[in-house]
Amino acid sequence: MKTQILIAAIFFSGLAAAQQTKDTLKVKNIEAVNIKKQVFKKQSDRFIYDVASSPIAKGTNTFNLLKQTPMISSIDGKSLKIMGKSDVVIYINNKKTNMDAEALIEMLKGTPSEDIQKIEVITTPGSEFQVESNEGVINIVMKKKKNDGYNGTLKMNNEQAYYNNPSAGASFNFRKNKWSVNSNFNTGSWTDRERYTLSNGNSTSRNESFGYTSDPNKNVGGSVNIDYELSKNHSLGFTYNMRYNKSFNSILDVTNWENGSLVNNTVNNENAQTRNHSFNLNYEVKTDSIGSKLTSNVSYLWFNRDKVSINESFPLNTDPKNEYSALQQSVPQIINNYAANIDYLKKTSKGNTWLMGISYNHTNTDNDTRQDKIVNNMLINDVRQTNHFIYKERIMGLYLTYERKLSEKFSGKVGARYEMTRSNGEILGKTNIDRNYNNLLPYLNLNYAINSDHNLTYSFSSRIRRPRFWELNPSRTYFTLNNYTQNNPFVLASKFYNQEISYMYKNAFFANLSFNYVEDASNQVPLQGKVTGPKKDENGNIIYDSNGNMEMVTTKFLRYIRTNYGNNKQFGLTLGMNKSWFKEIWTTNYSVNFGYNIYSGQVLEDPTSVPDPLYTEELEPYIINFKNFNVSGNINNTIRLSSNKDWFLGVNYYYGSKVKIESGTLGVRQSFDVSLKKIMGNWTFVAEVYDVFNQNYNRIQGVQPNGSYNNIVNFEYPRLLNIGVTYNFGNQKLKKAREIKSANDAIKSRT
Repeated sequence: MKTQILIAAIFFSGLAAAQQTKDTLKVKNIEAVNIKKQVFKKQSDRFIYDVASSPIAKGTNTFNLLKQTPMISSIDGKSLKIMGKSDVVIYINNKKTNMDAEALIEMLKGTPSEDIQKIEVITTPGSEFQVESNEGVINIVMKKKKNDGYNGTLKMNNEQAYYNNPSAGASFNFRKNKWSVNSNFNTGSWTDRERYTLSNGNSTSRNESFGYTSDPNKNVGGSVNIDYELSKNHSLGFTYNMRYNKSFNSILDVTNWENGSLVNNTVNNENAQTRNHSFNLNYEVKTDSIGSKLTSNVSYLWFNRDKVSINESFPLNTDPKNEYSALQQSVPQIINNYAANIDYLKKTSKGNTWLMGISYNHTNTDNDTRQDKIVNNMLINDVRQTNHFIYKERIMGLYLTYERKLSEKFSGKVGARYEMTRSNGEILGKTNIDRNYNNLLPYLNLNYAINSDHNLTYSFSSRIRRPRFWELNPSRTYFTLNNYTQNNPFVLASKFYNQEISYMYKNAFFANLSFNYVEDASNQVPLQGKVTGPKKDENGNIIYDSNGNMEMVTTKFLRYIRTNYGNNKQFGLTLGMNKSWFKEIWTTNYSVNFGYNIYSGQVLEDPTSVPDPLYTEELEPYIINFKNFNVSGNINNTIRLSSNKDWFLGVNYYYGSKVKIESGTLGVRQSFDVSLKKIMGNWTFVAEVYDVFNQNYNRIQGVQPNGSYNNIVNFEYPRLLNIGVTYNFGNQKLKKAREIKSANDAIKSRT
C-alpha cells in the first residue's frame, strides 16, 4: 500500500505538469451561460446537499432536514444512519461534535434548518477524520453571516408512545464585534417500554421467558461555545458540554418456563445515574490569505455512571431445586480522558492541499464491580463475580493527506494515518492484560468528472474498531439468574478494509458500490452451556447425602458475550435519487440498498469464564458460517400543499428485509411515517406519526448446526405521535461562533 500511495503521488504530479503545458497552448472562449443552482451533487470524496437551495429546508430543524438528505435515514426518530454503513459520525463545519449520542440528537432537533448552508455525506472518510470501522461522516456546514446581534430558538415537544414523554429545549446565539457565543439547553423526561419473548434450547430441552421492561428517565443537558478573535488571523475558543441522566426504579419483570412447566418469576430493579462533563480549549492561526491555518486543541472529559440493581427470582412451582434467590450488583464506571492535538492545513497557489496532524489521548477507566448474594437479608460477597477493573490506554496518532486537482475533470487525494496504541488492563488481584499495537491506515480517493452529467469516484480506506470501554469491563447484566450479558476484557480490536465506487448522473441519480473486509471481527453472540457442581444451602454450605457424598446439581445458562469470532465480507450496492417535480411542489428522496454478506468464524470457549475448582463447565460451540442477501430502502416525499409555502405534508416509508447477523436472522422491519407542518412567521407547528402500523421492532431467530436455538422478540412499542412547536426569535442572519473540534472526540464515542 505504501508503494501504491507513492505511485499515485508521482502520477498526480506528472499529469498536472502535462495539463499545465496543455493549458498554455489553449485559446479559451468565454461564453454567456445560464447557471442553475445544483441542490444535490458529487464533489471529490463526498455527496453535497445544498439545503439552502432546497424547498424542504424551511421551518423545520436540522434533524428532520438530515432525515430528508439522500443516503441518510432515521426510522426511530432517535438516531441517524448512512445506507450501507455500520454507524455515523457527525461533524459541524469539518469539526467533530463533542457530545454523547442522545445530547447530539437533541441539539440537532433544536437547531433551525435556516442556519444550515449544506450537508455533506462522506461514505469513505479520509485520513484526517477520526472514525472507526465502517463509519460514515455527516458534515453539517453552517451559514456564515457577519451581522452583530442575537437570535435563538425555543422548542417544545410532546411524544405519545406507550407513555407520554414531554421535552423542551432552547438555544441562544450572540455576536458582538470580536465575541461570539452560542449555547443550548434541553430537558425532558421519558419512559421506555419494551416487551420480550425469549426462547432457547435444543432437541431435548427448551426454555421460554416472557416479560417486559419499564425504564423511566429524566434528562438535563446543554453546552456553551465562546469564540474570541484575538486579531484578524488569531482566534481563541472555549467549549463546555454537560449531560445528566437519571433512571431510577427501572423494572425488568420476566416469567420463566422450562419444558412447558412454569418455573419462576425474575424481577430486576435498577437505579442508574450518568454524568458527563467535557471541556475544550482551541487556538487557531491563519497563516496566509488563501486558507492555510494551524489549529490546536486541549481537552478533558469526565464520565461517571453509577448503577445498582437487585435481581430476585421467585419460585412458581414446588420443585425443591427451585428456590428463592437474590443478588445485588453495583457497576460503577468512571472515565477520565486527557487529550491534545495539532493540525496544519496548507494550501498552495496552484490549488494543492496538504493536511497533517498529530494527536494524543490518555484514558483511565475505573470499574469497581461488586456482586453480592442476598441471604436472609444479608449481603454475602460473590468473589468470582466481584471485579475491580482498571484500564489505561494511550493512543498517539499521526496523519498526512495530499489533495490535488489535476485538471477540470480529474482530481485525487492520497493519505495515511498511523496510530500507536498502548493499553493495560488489570483485574486487581486476579489478572493483567497488556495490549500494544501499531496500525498504518492508508487512504486513496480518485474522482473523475466525465462531463457535466456524469461523475465517477473510487475510494479505499483502512480503519480499526477498538472495543468500547464498557465492553471491556468484565461485569454481567442479568436478564434472569441464568440468562445474562457478559463483557469481555480480552476482546481484540478489529481491522476494516473499505473500498467504494460511486457514480452520479445529472446531480440527481446516484449509485454506490462497496466492498468491506473485516479481520478479527467481533460482536455479541449467545453461548449456551451448563455448569455442574455441588448443591449448596441458603447459607452457601455444601449439601452432602447420607453416604457423605456431595449432592451435585447441573444448571443451564445462556450467556451473551462480545468476543472476536473470525472474519466477514460485505458487498453493497446503493441506488437512489433526489429530485423535485412539478415546479418543486413534490420533492422526492428515494434510495435502496442491496447487500450480500459472507461471515466465517466460531467461538469455542468463553475467555471470561473461571469456574470454581469444584465446578465444571461445558460450553456448546457457536458456529458463524453463512452467506446472506438482503435489501433495505427509504422512500421520502415532501409535498407543498399551499402556494404560500406554509403547509407541507411528509410521507415516508422504510423497509428492511430479513438479514443474517452474528446472533441469528433478523426479521423484516418496516415503518410508515406521516407528518404535517405549518409555518406561521417565526412559529412552526409539526405533527408526526412514526411507524403507523407498529412494524419496526426486532425479531431474531438463531439456529446452530447441532440443533440448539436461541430466539428473541423485542417489541419496543414503536408507534408514536409527536407534537412539536418551535419559535425562532432575533436576527436570523447572525453568524454563529466557530464550531470547535475537541481533541478527545474519538474517545467520547467509546463511553
